[in-house]
Amino acid sequence: MSLGFIITLSGVFVIAALMAMTGRGGGNFYVPLLAAGGAPTHQAATTGQCILFSTAVAASLVFQKNRTIDWKLAVIIDLPTALMALIGGYYAHLLPGGSLKLIFAGLLVIVGFLMFQAVGEQSFSRRKRFGFWQRKFGKYEYTVNLWLALPITAATGLVAGMAGISGGSFKVPLMVLACGVPMRITVGILSAMVAATALMGFIGHSAAGDFNASWVIPMSGSAVIGGLVGGAFSLNTKPESLKKIFAYTTLGAAAFMILNSCLLAGN
Repeated sequence: MSLGFIITLSGVFVIAALMAMTGRGGGNFYVPLLAAGGAPTHQAATTGQCILFSTAVAASLVFQKNRTIDWKLAVIIDLPTALMALIGGYYAHLLPGGSLKLIFAGLLVIVGFLMFQAVGEQSFSRRKRFGFWQRKFGKYEYTVNLWLALPITAATGLVAGMAGISGGSFKVPLMVLACGVPMRITVGILSAMVAATALMGFIGHSAAGDFNASWVIPMSGSAVIGGLVGGAFSLNTKPESLKKIFAYTTLGAAAFMILNSCLLAGN
């Protein structure tokens, strides 16, 4: 086992722990990290999807134990995302990744700054409206605008599957800012959603012949440990602090993605 492989393995653990805290995947970090560690480009994307899945499943076990996953909302929101991620993963070879990542980076900057905004409590209307879902989960009540949520999550899944990332960076602000879902519940839901999306993307990439067990198995094991640690820390962190951590890591992800795209363009 080379020093570079060990460093990559350690990096996966740290990123997995940090991403699990905020319900994000972190694929935009994993793929360049794996590529720098020696994994071929498309194998790095495939391994990254399996890491996302492993981290999310581990974190979800922690969140489920503490009843912070609204499973009904997770299933309804994530179904179009997972299906489109499968398609995106299979057709990833058809589009250049550099341009796609630059577009993602610009959107991440906007999302990062939006998450610094304070979110007031939404009024909970008991009047039923088609396409607006009134949810009660534990002590929380919130209304989900399905007209807005479903198309955005489907589009996110398609591009995320192509780029080898989870798309959680866009789902968190969608749920918190647009749908009024509490941050604590959002983090739990996103862990389940990331797992489903990443699994579909992983299957798509693997079907295209990019699976390498010597990378997938050890990196996924490191991600599981990181996901358990990050999930535990998340439950002991205040929601406002989670929002700030999400915002800072999103801006960091945008900067990292831009740098990586520029380096690829220069080679």
